[in-house]
Amino acid sequence: MTRYPFIPLPLAVMIARIMTAVFFLAYAVVRIANGTIPRFGTFVEAAGFPYGIQLVWLITLSELVCGALLILGLYVCWATIPLFVIAGMGIVIIHRHAGRFVGEHGTGGSEYRVALLVLLLVVAASDRPPSVIPVRNGG
Repeated sequence: MTRYPFIPLPLAVMIARIMTAVFFLAYAVVRIANGTIPRFGTFVEAAGFPYGIQLVWLITLSELVCGALLILGLYVCWATIPLFVIAGMGIVIIHRHAGRFVGEHGTGGSEYRVALLVLLLVVAASDRPPSVIPVRNGG
């Protein structure tokens, strides 16, 4: 435990699981707190989906419930599925038009959502009994 990253793999995976949940929970909480569900619903309808406000509420509730399940470590693999769909559809509907980058080389791109998809994949894959996850001897 003296070498980088200084923490064991199970702890790193737990941190990834909890932080992934926090990212999705933040989207949902801010959407509710700022009252932007109707605006996002209008955007979703303009993108060709019916019942925009209801769909955005479904997305928001899914982020809240699945985020809570991830934090609690319950039904982890199942909880990642709706979040994976949400992040993937976010790329298809919103971010693909803005390119790849967010930040220095562009705005609104898909790289953050791609990172979320990778985190969700790692978190889902780690939802196995400890004996199934291969761990290297010697840290």
